[in-house]
Amino acid sequence: MDQCTAVTLLPPPEFVLRLAAADGGSRPEAGHLLCELAAGHDGDHAVALWDDDANRTAVWARWRGERAILAELGWCGAVGPGGEDACGLFAGHPSAHDWSIVDPTLVAVDALLAQEHPHLAPRGGV
Repeated sequence: MDQCTAVTLLPPPEFVLRLAAADGGSRPEAGHLLCELAAGHDGDHAVALWDDDANRTAVWARWRGERAILAELGWCGAVGPGGEDACGLFAGHPSAHDWSIVDPTLVAVDALLAQEHPHLAPRGGV
């Protein structure tokens, strides 16, 4: 299943801009966020920004349209088919678990690199 291709621009919060201006530091820039959910998912787009190991949560940016919100969400408790990998998405996420989601851009890059440098590719190709 392909990864969602939704992208949004997350500007720095106003208070961060004011702090940077007062300190004479460089102005923080907006950053682009790419949805981590599977293509065709229901509801908001989402991307993990940072995790909080102490609380077993992560701060996620969620958006629909141009407005993003930040939310601290617990991790999905599902474990992958081999039993070794836990899902890297938030609890209650829509769509497939992360081990079923493929970033088509990375697949294309892997295929190109395998073609140009076959000695570095895993046996059997990509």
